[in-house]
Order: sequence, then C-alpha cells, then structure tokens
Amino acid sequence: MMDRLTELHVLITIAETGSLAGAARRLRRSPPSVTRILADLEERLGVRLIERSSRRCAPTEAGRQLVEQARHLIGSYEDATSEASGEATAPRGSIKLTAPLVFGREHVAPLLLTFLDAQPAINVELLLSDRVNDLQEENIDLGVRIGRIADTSLIARRIGTVRRVVVASPNYLKAHGEPAAPADVSGHHIVQHSDLGPGTPWEFGGERARNIPVTPRLTVNQADVAVAAALAGRGLVKALSYQVARHVAEGRLVRVLRDFETGPMPVHIVWPESRRPLQRVRLLIDHLVAGLQPLDVLQEVS
Repeated sequence: MMDRLTELHVLITIAETGSLAGAARRLRRSPPSVTRILADLEERLGVRLIERSSRRCAPTEAGRQLVEQARHLIGSYEDATSEASGEATAPRGSIKLTAPLVFGREHVAPLLLTFLDAQPAINVELLLSDRVNDLQEENIDLGVRIGRIADTSLIARRIGTVRRVVVASPNYLKAHGEPAAPADVSGHHIVQHSDLGPGTPWEFGGERARNIPVTPRLTVNQADVAVAAALAGRGLVKALSYQVARHVAEGRLVRVLRDFETGPMPVHIVWPESRRPLQRVRLLIDHLVAGLQPLDVLQEVS
C-alpha cells in the first residue's frame, strides 16, 4: 500500500512542478528514481499519464483525472494517520498559505505570530503576492482572496468586504482641486497600480456605471508604492480601501468621489475542495477567521 501511495505522491509532484527534475528536487529523490516510479505506474495501468518534452512535463487527460483522485486519497490518508497519531490534541506539521502583499503584511502576518505561539509544533510558510496563486498546482493549503471567487474547485469562507476607492493627499487636492465627477479624473495626475492592467480605464458606479480612460503619469506593480506616491502628492490613486484606511483615518489621504464608487468586493479564506483540511489547517482557518472578521478594514465602508 505504501508503494502505491508513493507512486501517487510522485505523480502529483510531477504534475505540480511540471518536470521530472523538479519533482525529484522537491521529493529529495534522484531523477532516475522518479522516472522509474512514473514508468512503472504507467506500465501497470497501461496508459500514459505524463506527456514529456524537453521543456515541460504535463498530465494527459488520464493523468489529470488520476492526480485529482490521488489528492483526495492522500489527503484522507494523511488526515486519518495524523489524527490517529494524536495530531487532534497535539497538532504538528507545516502549513503553506498565500495572501495579498499589503493585506498579508499588515493583517495576516501578525495573526500568524500569535498562532505560532499557541501551536509550537506547527510551522507556517506565508507567501505574499498580489498574483492569484493556483493552490492545487503550487501545493498551497490556504489563500486569502479579494474579489469574486471564479474557481469552483475552491471552498471559500467569507471574512468581510473591501472597496476600490480613489484617494489623494490634501496638498495635491489643494493645488489641483477635488474631482466632483468621474469625468474630472481625466484632467488629473494619475498613479496606477498595475493590477488594474495597463491602459485599463477606471470603473465608477453610482446612479450610472461608467468607465473613464486615464493616462497614468506613474504605473507601479506594488500597491504600497502607489499609495506612497499619493502620500507624496503625486496624484490620484485608485486603491483597495484596506490599503489606505490608516492614512485616510489620520488625514494624510482624502477619499474622493465617494458617491461614484463601485460596490463592495468580498474577502474570503479559500482552500482546495479536493484536499480535506488537516487538523492543523482547520485550526489556522479558525484562528484567521476569528482575527480577521472583526477588523474595521473588512467592514462595509461608507
């Protein structure tokens, strides 16, 4: 049975890393042993599971189906053995999660420190990125996601909402005036966070939804840099409400065009449906929910 689980684990790792060498490195095996295990599995099943090329290995349709089923099987096996060995009362092991850069740094990371204090046998790896990671492909246990969840393979637990807001510094508005309507932004200096996409117009709501073309003077790929530019008086910035909440509360940024903001965006903790959360992961989910749901920055802003 263990040999069969090893075969499935190797197959999953090849699919996740996209190469035999990458799988060997992650599993700390020699490349020939990984190749041999895959070949033996394919020979026994009588079907090709992985298409090999000089650049990448990718699962065939049969391979994708087996990888999906194998994740269920291995997840159930690990859950059962962990709880049988006492993890339910003394959880141990590693958890990998991902979160947006600014939100993760300011709100998720502090909660992880208190979680680690309470769970000395658990290790956590936090990946901060505004890129949407593929949890299954990248072997990530949990993610914090902002916006609608389009991936139906994920289970989501809602923890609050945020909005996109337009802000500027008081000095900038004193020098250039405050926009009274969405069309006015075209006459202002614009700082753009590139997660909106290059050349993307700014979307506004209110009584009539509209998109306003903008020509940024500065485009950056990190939200905190865009916010810093706004604080320095460089122009209008469209940001997520939690990214600027502290600066608005302190009066260093002013929220403008409130009547024309688009609707709230949900914030969730998500995990793969195909992977039943282990006890340690369930503990972290509950800890994050308890710590994040009460945050003012995740309440409906008005």
